[in-house]
Amino acid sequence: MNLRRHIVVLGALIFLCALPLAAQYRDDQFRRDAFTQTYADTTQKSKTDTTKLFSFKEFFGGLAHTRTASLKTLTMGSAVFIGANQVYHRQYWKLPIIYAGIGTGIGLGVHFGNMYNSTGDERYKTYSTISYVGAGLTYWGSLMDGAVMYKDNRKPSPAKSTVYSILLPGLGQIYNGEFWKVPLYYALMAGAVHFYIDNNTQYKRWKWIHNMATTTEEVEERPPQSGETAKYYRDMYRRFRDYSILAIAAFYLLQVIDANVFAYMQEFEVDDNISMKIQPTLMQFQYAQKPALGVSMGLRF
Repeated sequence: MNLRRHIVVLGALIFLCALPLAAQYRDDQFRRDAFTQTYADTTQKSKTDTTKLFSFKEFFGGLAHTRTASLKTLTMGSAVFIGANQVYHRQYWKLPIIYAGIGTGIGLGVHFGNMYNSTGDERYKTYSTISYVGAGLTYWGSLMDGAVMYKDNRKPSPAKSTVYSILLPGLGQIYNGEFWKVPLYYALMAGAVHFYIDNNTQYKRWKWIHNMATTTEEVEERPPQSGETAKYYRDMYRRFRDYSILAIAAFYLLQVIDANVFAYMQEFEVDDNISMKIQPTLMQFQYAQKPALGVSMGLRF
């Protein structure tokens, strides 16, 4: 019994002593391989450089049909150069529709806005708002059309999923087949919007009370709250309103990131055969005359 205990203790000591030697061996091997290992030639760049946020060369080369442009570059470029997506896909017949829709909406919005300023009729204000909304929807539709028409061999495409989520929250999750996430994100954003509206209303109310309580002009009736009390609640609701804006932006950004990440994750597969193998081994060090006893560990997945 004592002999077995001594053997176990001796084996444990050998294992603990071998761990630093194994680490040193791995470090020496890494340094040696760093100067001897050959890598693939990276001097030749692909036509589409995905390391840059935006490339003018890639964008205008795509419009000239001399190179392939990524969906990211096309979408960012089309946000400024309206209709660039349609030019890239050679769908020139869509350009008059896009420019006519945007131009008509802006023109009518300005016209009805001037009519409202001159007459004060609320109908013209409503017409002006509708016209601007129509122009915005046409602009949004041109970007969405470019994303839909873009051909990507990956299914699902992380680029498409990201652009879809940017243009319409939840659409990226639908594209990825994760329909159950859409009500969750809309509930979060709707709750944040509700708190924004409520806090903004209370902020305006206490701001008015503060102005009435601190004004030096003659007023018919002053509010019962003091100026300091009104200022405290005004600042509190303004802070809550700002937090609500940050929450809306955070939930919007979260669903964009979620759509992108899970589109990539659908291409990641893990084998069910996960195993770990540990065995003793002899390791030869660069400056040692004799090999040392150590332990090698391999992980397979």
